[in-house]
This record gives sequence, structure tokens and C-alpha cells, in this order.
Amino acid sequence: MSSRDTAPSEITPSVLLRAYACGIFPMSESADDPTIFWVEPEKRGIIPLDGFRVASRLARTVRADTFRVTVNTAFKQTIAGCAAPQRGRDDTWINGRIRDLYTSLHEIGHCHSVEAWRGDHLVGGLYGVSLGRAFFGESMFHTERDASKVALVHLVARLLAGGFVLLDTQFVTDHLRTFGAVEVPRRRYRMLLDEAVTGHGDFFALPASRPVTGAEALACLTQT
Repeated sequence: MSSRDTAPSEITPSVLLRAYACGIFPMSESADDPTIFWVEPEKRGIIPLDGFRVASRLARTVRADTFRVTVNTAFKQTIAGCAAPQRGRDDTWINGRIRDLYTSLHEIGHCHSVEAWRGDHLVGGLYGVSLGRAFFGESMFHTERDASKVALVHLVARLLAGGFVLLDTQFVTDHLRTFGAVEVPRRRYRMLLDEAVTGHGDFFALPASRPVTGAEALACLTQT
């Protein structure tokens, strides 16, 4: 269950950031639905950064640099990939207004993408919002096996290196549970959020000017 309120027609990046700081986020019913509504789940999905789990097979894939991983080099492509139909998911909650809104957040430095490449082809990735020491994961996609998982490993490494304390996944899926995702009650989430939005998390503590290697990413995970 979650509480939902229709969002006003005009949402600015600053309004959106204030909403995240209050524990709410926007969604749409479908890609073709022009309306947006606010969501505040009664139970919130998070991945405790000190409890992030990487299966041994995935760790080998990360270490082998099967995919070249970059940050903020293909934001619009990444959000388009997240909005596209995928196996087991014919529709998406990412409509045109949401794409435009998060692109505006990206342009002012509060929304980031992590991209996984095979050669010159974008084959997976994710995007989300950063605010203080909190990162709010929005969506991920893949067209090759493990591509989005590798992007998530690199994201968590970057968050740990940058002093973040909260990784919000909004909801918990069986897929996210394999990485250690849990549900927390709304009241507990708000306490975590209040702590996380204070201070400053450095999303670029790991370099963004070059691809970070899998070995570098895994080293960040083991240093916690």
C-alpha cells in the first residue's frame, strides 16, 4: 500500500528535490498517461550500503570488465532504455514529463546515470537522484544479461566511496532482494532520510572522466 496524490501540472526541479527530501516521489500510470502522481509507500525499499551483497558469479563478471562502465555519458539514452518495454514488462511508469523532468535534474547535477557498454552499444544501465548523502534509484534496464547488475555494483561502489549513507530503491523486488534490499516502515525511513539529506555525498569520489574498472569497484565494496 502507498499514499498517492495527483501532482500539480507544473513541477520544477526544485519542487522535485523538496519532494524527495520529504519522502515522496512522482510516478505515472503508463508511458502514454500525461498525468503524474506523488507516491509515499507505507514500506520503503532500501539497500543498506553496509549490507550490499554480490554473488560470486556476478563478482567474476564485474572483475573481468565484461562491460565498460561509465557515468553520465549517455543519460538520455539510459532513461530511454529504462522507459522501453522489456521482457516481462510491456509498459513503464516513465512518461514524457518524467523524462523531461529528470533530464532537467541531470542538467543541474542532481540526477545521474551509470551505463554499461558492449563496445559502442549501450546494453544496460540505471539512473537516480542524488541529494545530500542519499541516492534514490529510479529505474534500470538491460539488453544483455548482467549489464544492469554490473551497473548497480558500480553505483554502490561509487556511493560508498563518496560517503553516501542511504540507497533508496522505492520498492523491493525479488531481484533487489538478492543484493540485500529490505523494506523499512515509513517512520523508520523518514529517520534515515532526515540523516541522509544532511551533509554532502560526493558522487564523483570515483572518477567520471574514465571508466572505473571492476577491480576498483569491488575494492570499494570490501573496504566497508
